[in-house]
Amino acid sequence: MNVLVPNRFLFRFELPVRHWVDRIVIDGNPEKWTPRYRLPPLHRLDGQPPVGAAYLAWHEKGLLVAGRVTGKRVPPRGDPIRFRDSDHLRLMTDMRDARDIRRATRFCQQFYFMPTGGGAKGDLPAAGAAHVARARDDAPLPRTGDIQVAGKASRTEWFVEGFIPAAALVGFDPVEHPRIGFFVTIEDRERGKQPLTVGDELNWWCDPSTWVTGVLGD
Repeated sequence: MNVLVPNRFLFRFELPVRHWVDRIVIDGNPEKWTPRYRLPPLHRLDGQPPVGAAYLAWHEKGLLVAGRVTGKRVPPRGDPIRFRDSDHLRLMTDMRDARDIRRATRFCQQFYFMPTGGGAKGDLPAAGAAHVARARDDAPLPRTGDIQVAGKASRTEWFVEGFIPAAALVGFDPVEHPRIGFFVTIEDRERGKQPLTVGDELNWWCDPSTWVTGVLGD
């Protein structure tokens, strides 16, 4: 039987985003990403198999994010120009958590992180930002080099982590605005897609009302 509306669409999720307790070091080491920072496997609500693990944390200096995919048989491939068609992790943010709007405001941003696709040979991690589609107002894009990224890749798995500094997050203010909207998806050309809530057909890529609320806590 085809499920027209995923179970996750019926909920308004509010998730804790844990405070990063260590010094910020983006070096491609997945061991520092403990279960404390792992996002819950909401895909289970729709009976979907896991693709990977996604992590998110906050710090007074910005946001940290990571993703890991294992059990592969072919190495990942990335292209910053075509990041949507690459193996990657994507993060959408809304620093005002305006859950009732259907089009992005200037506080909404889109970031991508790839285990490969960077460097002269395309074998290094890469990260960047892109405007949110159909936005009412576009947030300014970060300057080249503002976003830190590191990772590792092999034939059987990939890992990528990144740090987005506060200066690159429009409206980032953990004291005055500790509730943010966000969405994370892991996309692997071999294993498939693992969106946090809904899939492409329900327009998470342009509709902030499909995202979740993140509470910046301890």
